[in-house]
Amino acid sequence: MPAIGFLSTEEKNNLQQALKTEEKADIRERILIFLLLNDGKTQQETADFLGCSLRTVAYWFKHGDPSNLETFQDGRSKGNYKKVTPEYIKLLLELIDKDPKEFGYEFGRWTAARLAEHLEKETKIRLSSSQIRKILKKNKYVYIWGKSSLEDKQNKEKRKEFKDRLDNYLRLAKESPNDYQVWFWDECGFSLRVIRRRQWTKKGKRKKVSGIRRRGRVNVMGALRSTDKKRICFMIEQGNTASRNTESFYEQLNKFYQEIIKEWVEAGNKAEDFTKKGPKIIIVLDNASYHKKQEILDKIKKEFPNIVLEHLPTYSPDYNLIELVWHSAKEYIAHREFKTKEELEEIVNQLLNEGLLIIKWSEKRKNKGNAVNAA
Repeated sequence: MPAIGFLSTEEKNNLQQALKTEEKADIRERILIFLLLNDGKTQQETADFLGCSLRTVAYWFKHGDPSNLETFQDGRSKGNYKKVTPEYIKLLLELIDKDPKEFGYEFGRWTAARLAEHLEKETKIRLSSSQIRKILKKNKYVYIWGKSSLEDKQNKEKRKEFKDRLDNYLRLAKESPNDYQVWFWDECGFSLRVIRRRQWTKKGKRKKVSGIRRRGRVNVMGALRSTDKKRICFMIEQGNTASRNTESFYEQLNKFYQEIIKEWVEAGNKAEDFTKKGPKIIIVLDNASYHKKQEILDKIKKEFPNIVLEHLPTYSPDYNLIELVWHSAKEYIAHREFKTKEELEEIVNQLLNEGLLIIKWSEKRKNKGNAVNAA
């Protein structure tokens, strides 16, 4: 154990000044090791205070020189960076803007590790993923969401007409919940594959990314109520034909309708009164062909008279509030590995139907454009 006050006044002052100006956290930690030991703390107490290992404290006390701050630099990382050449950096910055599929890869976007591996093959220079990230950040690249836009395909007039109508429905549902309910309906698939949700791109720009493969999927059909954010979701088998998709839509809508009637009865009403006295159920849904087939529309009108279907304007998923549920659920499972489809289905069911997924509806969400106000 070093003696208390082993630092000279000049060394102590220099370390304290460096602690205020040093940007690197690891260097500040090494400075603090000397200052804490100088104040009389043991190496173990210093390690506990800084949240590092005893070995780290002992190493830097032995190898660091308080009168020469350059000795606080990690020589190992410095040595690695000697391998980086201007040609390597140029190749890296050119590669980052190219599609991985151009090089025969199946994945859709670059990660730092994938970049390092690919460039090692081309240049024989081996770098870690953390070194790649440092180079990219130094060149003003950030790892952010890819942005997709549908604005060029949208009809602004029809969107405005629909938004005005939807706002009126939402107002009625809020003011008279016994007479009106607004539900947002949609289908979603959750993939067994790991989903990479972010990618490297130049600051101020966004890349367009392709969708994930439809392999080993759990398919869900469900609805979200506007007022209390209640969810009713069903696991379904993916249809291979239009007729199967239509049948599945009708089957899940029937289950949904029965759930609404059950809720009505539990509130002290009679099931036989639901058609005349129950609420109008406005369902907002997209323009999938099996949502608009005349045969199914006639059947819904006859068998579910309280339901009113409101189809979204084309290319307007931002008006469907349940998209935020799918988004949040996919974020939860994005980097998780699932061995079987059954394991994935279990966690999806827990997220959507058993309260595992908690959404902060008041939070502002990035890249959601003109999404319906969830509050």
